[in-house]
Amino acid sequence: MQAEVEAEERAYLTEVVETIEKATGQRPRGWMGPALSETFQTPALLAELGLHYVLDWTADDQPFRLNVPGLLSVPYTLELNDLGLFTAHSVSGPDFVQIVKDQLDQLHADSEHSGRVMALALHPFVTGQAFRMKYLDQALEYVVNHPGVWTTTSDDIAEHYARTTAGLGAA
Repeated sequence: MQAEVEAEERAYLTEVVETIEKATGQRPRGWMGPALSETFQTPALLAELGLHYVLDWTADDQPFRLNVPGLLSVPYTLELNDLGLFTAHSVSGPDFVQIVKDQLDQLHADSEHSGRVMALALHPFVTGQAFRMKYLDQALEYVVNHPGVWTTTSDDIAEHYARTTAGLGAA
């Protein structure tokens, strides 16, 4: 039974990765599962497919190596997810801006000796609403103009971490 489940998951992951590659012309380097979900074998299957990192682990604000050789966890946070903030917690636009500022300021202070990652999860159907756009603009303006902040992608974060920590804490 377990072998059948693993084969089914492998086929599903392969189809998704190949669909992304076909649509974009690039094979994905990382993975975020639906609703941040995975099975015990998902990380190993993703590594088999040539992926280098996952975003499903909300465990830290720094990347870390997983027990699967060559696979990293790149930080993702639920606390700055617009879906939860605006719908479940009824945060106002000005409060959203302040939350982003407070998060960035604290992570920047914490990064004095090692980097930190601030993931800002945005959904067009939530933050993209016309009445919220000015608050998103204010939050992003603060982020991009903050001294010492590297605005980048999860691919670049994973690549930088792997390159600068080669051999350190390797699984």
